[in-house]
Amino acid sequence: MLNKRILAVIKRELREKLFSKSFIVMTLLVPGLIFLAIGVQTLLITNQQKNLKIDVISDDPGLITALRSSFMSSEIGKDGKYLLTFQTENKNDVSKYVESKRNDINDDKLGGVVYIPESALKDKKVDYYAKSSQNISLFKDFDAPINKALIDSYFADRTLSKDDMNFLRSSVDFTGFKVTKEGGIKEEGYGNMIIAYLLTFLLYFSMIMIGQMTMQSVIEEKGSKIVEVILSSVSPTELMSGKILGASITGVIQMAIWLSPIILVMSTTIFVLPKEFLFSISSTVIIYALINFFIGLLTFIGLYAMMGAIFDNAQDAASGAMPVMMLILIPFFIAMSMIDNPNRPVAVIASYFPFASILVMPMRLTLVGVQIWQLAVATLINILTFVAIFPVAGKIYRVGILRTGKKPKWSEVIKWLKYKY
Repeated sequence: MLNKRILAVIKRELREKLFSKSFIVMTLLVPGLIFLAIGVQTLLITNQQKNLKIDVISDDPGLITALRSSFMSSEIGKDGKYLLTFQTENKNDVSKYVESKRNDINDDKLGGVVYIPESALKDKKVDYYAKSSQNISLFKDFDAPINKALIDSYFADRTLSKDDMNFLRSSVDFTGFKVTKEGGIKEEGYGNMIIAYLLTFLLYFSMIMIGQMTMQSVIEEKGSKIVEVILSSVSPTELMSGKILGASITGVIQMAIWLSPIILVMSTTIFVLPKEFLFSISSTVIIYALINFFIGLLTFIGLYAMMGAIFDNAQDAASGAMPVMMLILIPFFIAMSMIDNPNRPVAVIASYFPFASILVMPMRLTLVGVQIWQLAVATLINILTFVAIFPVAGKIYRVGILRTGKKPKWSEVIKWLKYKY
């Protein structure tokens, strides 16, 4: 139950955190870091190596002619990213050719050798010889031109129109339509996927950051003996409750500020997004995300505060808190896997699993939509998890906060749970 002493601790925590320079800086800095990371990633993609020399060889002269035409008419043949040479080599001499280029390849004078055998007209298997044999970027760039050349060569002696050939070479173009339980069918861009990614990252980052800040605060108060003065006015449980609630409220306020651009776009028609980035997110998603985040903070901050009370220095505490971090890290990876397939069975199960639900369910809600009863079940599980964790963390906190000296063993920490007050 809240009382005046707990409220006083909450006010103290809010005053220290909300008006601190670190809170203001992080609140403003994190969105900037996200955009910076996206910008750097875009720069890395667009600012790739130019004039990379690649030898394209085949044992079929007709195929070499088709390859030269296909590459020269493609984008990579015009943007200067690759310097390509085309020549015919006997099938039995390919290994000798590669051997003759060994020094050039290893001295980075030659990026690699692409060998398209005549048999590729049946199985489309291509060999790539280079210092780094798994060049995903090159494979992606070369896929369309090589495929075009193989199709042109395969159908060279068959009667097909130009339109038929263009159709054969074209890729499938998917347009996504979201079907809701209420009966709505609406075209959807990549906006929901982007928001789901950002939301999950912010939840993950914020829980770890605020949890570690709380743990560090407990260690500092314990080391400076300030906690002994504070405990003369409040009980350990009241102090822990106030710190957890104060830090959790701070985290929710910070998260609401970070989500404000999304809320602004949802509530106004001033900002018009490109069709590809349109999203359909209701206010329910934002409200649930904040409530779910608050419950998650209560749970994980309680665990981090407990770790701060057990140990006397940050190094030991960081090592001891590793299992707590894994409870956040593993669900984060599960949530990120939903970008590829939102209906993964492991993700559906994790959305109802203690600890994991805090990160996975908001991702599911954003990508595929979730019924109200499912949200209620996930919320209930998260609340019950906190209710189960708090008494355990509270008992350990009461003993550990006043204990200094030798680093305790985990067997000793477990015995603290048996102490009576």
